[in-house]
Amino acid sequence: MVIIMNPDATTKNIEDVIAVIESTGLTAKVMEGVQQRIVGVIGDKTRLAACAIDAMPGVEQSVAISKSYKLVSREFHPHSSIIDVDGVRIGGDEFVVMAGPCAVESREQLLEAAEIAKQGGAQFLRGGAYKPRTSPYSFQGLEEEGLKYLAEAREKTGLRIVTEVTEVDAVDTVARYADLLQIGARNMQNFRLLKEVGRTEKPVLLKRGLAATLDEWLNAAEYILNEGNPNVIFCERGIRSYETYTRNTLDLSAVAAVKHLSHLPIIVDPSHGTGKWRLVKPMALAAVAAGADGLIMEMHPNPAKALSDGPQSLTPENYNDLMRDVKKLAKFMRDEGIHSIDLA
Repeated sequence: MVIIMNPDATTKNIEDVIAVIESTGLTAKVMEGVQQRIVGVIGDKTRLAACAIDAMPGVEQSVAISKSYKLVSREFHPHSSIIDVDGVRIGGDEFVVMAGPCAVESREQLLEAAEIAKQGGAQFLRGGAYKPRTSPYSFQGLEEEGLKYLAEAREKTGLRIVTEVTEVDAVDTVARYADLLQIGARNMQNFRLLKEVGRTEKPVLLKRGLAATLDEWLNAAEYILNEGNPNVIFCERGIRSYETYTRNTLDLSAVAAVKHLSHLPIIVDPSHGTGKWRLVKPMALAAVAAGADGLIMEMHPNPAKALSDGPQSLTPENYNDLMRDVKKLAKFMRDEGIHSIDLA
């Protein structure tokens, strides 16, 4: 439930409403709108049945939220959220790019990739230190040693670090090194892990599960917000379908759908979404046109020698070519005021 206050509601009016809500054991959250303030109610709204909230001074109306996800929904929070990751704002006017290798393979490989990512215009370096793989015989990552290389790359380039955390016991360790904690597709419904990152102060990048519906994805984010961490960014990375030519089917309709359903920003991963480096650029441009707030993609100094995901990784030359066109399109859309969906 949300309680919409009148534009002229006083601070005392709002405090009185909050007091009534909290007296029933529910939680109240105040959100600042453009013209009026909204008080969100978390919990079983039937407890307020006898409270006559709508009759209280300063209250315009109360509105029930029908969706199972509350904190994530645009009904609860009408205005788009901007997530600040150590000074980089995701969800605002700036189009954000995260680039780097699938896995941290060595110090030399990562530092070289970081310089390439920086020169091309990315704001984040991506790289996996913990690598959950389909096969137990595939490269599993350097773990904390890889995290130390990522931290060194940040010191040398100024890039923020996004890397995946795969289990509850590793959250504190990864949080010491990373600026943005990634929850991978395989862990989207690992609810213990979602709760644990929800208790940190680090922003979270939540990738869509391999076959997850939008409702399941949004509810996964709700677990994180419900633990007190409001800084969640969605990532569409493709879902499993009957198509076999591409690694996954990149669902770009999810960008517009999530922006309609939620106030949280969303970025797109065209590397995992297609599995083929030749398709990364056109899908990256399509993501910009669809209204995504950013991209995360795989780039490797030498994809032919990559220990994981070489076929979908961009060479430095292809990465720079993509970035030139992405910047142009993002600037054009911003300058022309083009939005993928009318959220008014």
